[in-house]
Amino acid sequence: MDKFRIIGGRPLEGRVQISGAKNSALPCMAAALLTPETVTLHNLPYVRDIITMRRLLEDLGCTALMPELRTLKISAANVEQREAPYDLVKTMRASVLSLGPLVARFGEARVSLPGGCAIGQRPIDLHLAGLEKLGATVVLDGGDVVATAERLAGGEVAFAQETVTGTENLMMAAALASGETVLKGAAREPEVADLAELLNKMGARIKGAGSNTITIEGVKSLGGAEHTIIPDRIETGTFIAAAAITRGQLDILNCCPAHLGAIIEKFQQAGVSVSQPNAYSLRVSGSSRPQASDVATMPYPGFPTDMQAQYMSLMTLADGTATITETIFENRFMHASELLRMGANIRIKGRHAEIEGNGGLMGARVIASDLRASASLVVAGLAAEGETIIDRVYHIDRGYERIEEKLRSVGANIERFRD
Repeated sequence: MDKFRIIGGRPLEGRVQISGAKNSALPCMAAALLTPETVTLHNLPYVRDIITMRRLLEDLGCTALMPELRTLKISAANVEQREAPYDLVKTMRASVLSLGPLVARFGEARVSLPGGCAIGQRPIDLHLAGLEKLGATVVLDGGDVVATAERLAGGEVAFAQETVTGTENLMMAAALASGETVLKGAAREPEVADLAELLNKMGARIKGAGSNTITIEGVKSLGGAEHTIIPDRIETGTFIAAAAITRGQLDILNCCPAHLGAIIEKFQQAGVSVSQPNAYSLRVSGSSRPQASDVATMPYPGFPTDMQAQYMSLMTLADGTATITETIFENRFMHASELLRMGANIRIKGRHAEIEGNGGLMGARVIASDLRASASLVVAGLAAEGETIIDRVYHIDRGYERIEEKLRSVGANIERFRD
């Protein structure tokens, strides 16, 4: 099993390129199931979740060819299966995004209940209730969701709480439904808007993506399209944290600052210098000790739960005491126990974490429990005194493309190895 070895204490200096957004690429790949024509996607990150989704599409009968690095041509002209199997779905909950497209185009789908990171319950009840609102019959059979419909019919779906994958799944399903569908309380993430842009290129009629009300006028069929995936805002935020915690200076290129408002604002409140040379880059300088600043995770455009762990690492070195409130997932402080091993002063009280900055971390052997927790441990290791060994880095490979190579290119002492 791969591990990272990090010798901390080096300020990061230089330029780093941001990859495409995994959380946009996955639903865009699933959208290819909606048409027999070819969908070409550019700027895909080369991460494990993308490989898993490609395997899933191929298992369903798609052809998925990569004519060049980070470009994928997907054809669902000869889809023969309607089932997303357990051994793939258990490793990546985004596999559930095949549910809406399959039932919309073929009238049937069987998808195992999803797995993924162990950060708390993420039920798909909202997806299923929405599909039933559009006329699907949905039953559970041996751990699988089975959905059937002659043709989905437009309707109004009001989400009880914001759900990104639920919004994406129903937006794809409604694209081929008869009549108009209105999604109320929809997720507003940039990844939702990026999927809608692709669907509209394919011939869908979607308005309002990026707001909490999305209107979809169903069409009889969709065609092929070519689309470039947006930059990954969470990878961008992780490199902001890495520059800040090492008191270095990074130029972060090929990013989208417009998608990072809450992240940039929070790091600036903590005393980190974040400026925007142009519409596609950021300059980050962490020349002094950060200041403690409270934060609560919120759905977009609030501070993202996917940046909570990395921000916690920064706060372990802050001047003062900060409180982090996790409102999205109930079990997303598992990285805190590993940071304690590195000398952090953290107290967990339910959904609140109180971090008393102590000015320094020590290298230690730690274990990654999920994707973003692993990123927080890498960030902490970059600043810690001595050697940090991070086990189970397969978690970080799910969502970050060659993170150790990118970090080495800007001065980090980090290597991947196996015992």
